[in-house]
Order: sequence, then structure tokens, then C-alpha cells
Amino acid sequence: MAGKILVSTAYLPPVEYFSLISRAEEVLIEREENYLKQSFRNRCYILSSHGPQLLSVPVYLGSQHKTQLKDIRIDYSKRWQQVHLGAMTASYSASPYFQFYFEDIEKVISKKTIFLIDLNTELTQTILNMLKMKISSSLRLNLKVRQNLKMTSDTGSLQRKNQASV
Repeated sequence: MAGKILVSTAYLPPVEYFSLISRAEEVLIEREENYLKQSFRNRCYILSSHGPQLLSVPVYLGSQHKTQLKDIRIDYSKRWQQVHLGAMTASYSASPYFQFYFEDIEKVISKKTIFLIDLNTELTQTILNMLKMKISSSLRLNLKVRQNLKMTSDTGSLQRKNQASV
């Protein structure tokens, strides 16, 4: 077990994300970082019949370039929900158990969640439930935790340096 880990939020994260958190006792999701354009925070790739297809959640950016992730709002003036659900259906409807798993994802994406962090957290929790992974997840970030973490591999994730309690 990896103890506590700190990860960035991600929209329908890749399998490596879940592999990393499967080894953790507690997962801390960073809310205070500055939002980065063109990152997994609001986009994902699915495999379509024409190759990888990018799905992006449109967001409103704050008046400053350094808007904290927790303040990023989703832009519902675009038809992104229908596009994402349609792309997933076109790409995966012939897959075994598609309908069983898709219903839960569709419910989350179809909601009018205001903040990107809330959408990502709910989708991640839904997928963790599908995988039957029970992880203690927290959106709180303690400064002491951040000081006890180090960067791991090329996933951009942070992992605890020591096992001392926080």
C-alpha cells in the first residue's frame, strides 16, 4: 500500500490513474492548484473506430489566467454532454456490459454540475464503485500533507515520502 497520495482531478481518467490509486490507502484530490488548459482536468480520449477521439468539457475561465481549479465552472452553452454520450455509445455500444456500466456514467454526465471538480470527482467515484475499489477519498488538502509528498513517475502524481501520520 502506498499510504496517502495526492492526485490532480481528471475527467474520465486513464487506467494508469486508477492503477495508482488502487495501491493507496487514502487519495487526496488537489483542488487548490491553478487550472491548466489542454490537460486531463477537462478532457479525455476514447478509442473510436477512427482511432483516439478527444472529448473535452467546455469551461469558463476566470478573468485571471491563474484561476484555481475549484473555481472552474462548466460551460453548458455547448452541447458537450450529448456529444460525449453519443461518442461513447458509438464507440462502445457493442462491448459486453456496456449498457450496465454506461447508465451510471450517463447519469453523472447528464447532470448540470456547476463546477468541473465536482463532475470529475463524481465520475471518478462512480468508476471506483464499478471497479469495486474502496478508497478513502478526500477533497481537503492539508499544507502539511503537501510538504510530505514527492513526485512519482511520469503521471504527475505525488506520493508520501514517509509513513508518519498527518
